[in-house]
Amino acid sequence: MAGSAIYHYENMHFQPKNLQNISGEENNIVAAKSNRQHTHGEHMPEEESTSHLKTSSTELLDKGYLQYGCSHYRRRCRIRTPCCDEIFDCRHCHNEAKNNINVDQKLRHDIPRHQVQQVICSLCGTEQEVGQVCISCGVCMGRYFCGTCKLLDDDTSKKQYHCDGCGICRIGGRENFFHCDKCRCCYSILLKNCHPCVEGAMHHDCPVCFEYLFESRNDVIAMPCGHTIHKNCLKEMQEHYQYTCPLCSKSVCDMSKVWEKFDMEVAATAMPESYQNKMVWILCNDCGTTSEVKFHIVAHKCPNCKSYNTCQTRGR
Repeated sequence: MAGSAIYHYENMHFQPKNLQNISGEENNIVAAKSNRQHTHGEHMPEEESTSHLKTSSTELLDKGYLQYGCSHYRRRCRIRTPCCDEIFDCRHCHNEAKNNINVDQKLRHDIPRHQVQQVICSLCGTEQEVGQVCISCGVCMGRYFCGTCKLLDDDTSKKQYHCDGCGICRIGGRENFFHCDKCRCCYSILLKNCHPCVEGAMHHDCPVCFEYLFESRNDVIAMPCGHTIHKNCLKEMQEHYQYTCPLCSKSVCDMSKVWEKFDMEVAATAMPESYQNKMVWILCNDCGTTSEVKFHIVAHKCPNCKSYNTCQTRGR
C-alpha cells in the first residue's frame, strides 16, 4: 500500500453474496459435500440446503481471516517478486530486505509493485496468478483487493482506496481526501481550495529523513509554503527550535508572539553610536521583500510583513 495521503482504497466491505460469483471453486467444494450426504441417504429441505451452502461458502472464504500476513499487511497470501524471483510476505518486506545496509549497494533495489504476477496462498501453498480468491482451496486471500496495484489486505479498517490520479492505493477513506492534479497527490478534504499548490509536491524525498514521500507509509503534512514533510520530522524540527521550511526557509507556523519578543529585545539592546546610522539590505524569507533597514546586532525586521525571518544580503 502506498503511503499516506496528506492531511499521508475505497473501503470494500466484505459481502459474502457478492463474493459467491468471484469463483465457482468454493461452491463446487460445498456441492460435492452435499452430494455425498445424499448418496448416504441424508436429505435436507431445499431452503435449508441453500442456506447451508451459503453458510459453508462464507466460512470457506473467511478461513484464516487475520491469522496470516506480516507487520505491514494482514492477508492470506505471499508474493513472488518479478525482480529477483523470490517469495516475500509483501513488497515492503522485500524492500527492507533488499535495501539493507548489509546488501551490496549495486544489488539494492525496490520491487516494481505493478509488475507482480504471482501470489502463493498461505493456507494451501498454491502458486497462482494474482487474484482475490485462491483457485485451489477457495479461500479469500484479502478482503480488500486492487487488481491495478496487485494489493490484498484483510484489514479493511484502514479504509483503503485506489486513487487513479496517484496511480496507487492509499488509506484513510476516499471521502476524506481529494486529488490535486497540479500537486499530483492526495490531500485532506479540509485543504480543498485553500492549499498552496506546488508542482509535484509529494514527488520528492522528505527534506529531513530523505524517505520518498509519495510512497511513504508515515503521515505527511503540507506546510504553509506548500512544501511537504513527514509529520514526525516536522515535530522533531520544532523540538530543536527549527521553525522554518528546510527547502524555502519560510516560517512553518504563526511566529507573531516570537516577533513581539524580538521587538522587546531589539528595543532593550542599544547599539554603539558608530552603528546607529548604519544601513543594510535584507531579504525577508516569509514575504520575499527586499528592504533597506537599520543594522542591529539582534535581528532585522521586515518593514513589509513585520517578520524577523530575514537575512542580510549586503551592507550600504
